[in-house]
Amino acid sequence: DRSLAVLRQFKRHGIVSKTGLMVGIGERDDEVVTLMQDIRREADVDILTIGQYLQPSRNHLPIDRWVRPEQFEIFREIGLKLGFKVVESGPIVRSSYRAEEQAARLSPRGQALGRQTVQA
Repeated sequence: DRSLAVLRQFKRHGIVSKTGLMVGIGERDDEVVTLMQDIRREADVDILTIGQYLQPSRNHLPIDRWVRPEQFEIFREIGLKLGFKVVESGPIVRSSYRAEEQAARLSPRGQALGRQTVQA
């Protein structure tokens, strides 16, 4: 709830919002989709990243499963259908994945440039 509240604050102030998920740590695919739905409904997040959890050390939780690339693509497609403006989903995706490109594309200037390109 606290994370969603922080994300909602960004939206109230007109700031592009981004959040990320790590998969392969014990969740089911349907739980990932439910979380994606909650994030869109509750916080109207713009950018979502989904990546494979990797155990940083023996002191951390072990990897429960390796998510197949095809499932990452399914997550991406679902995210776009839910209304996320950008979904980066794949085994090597991290929260910073293509961050500069995403921010530029969703900034008012980037959106204006995109409209100019379409109109040209």
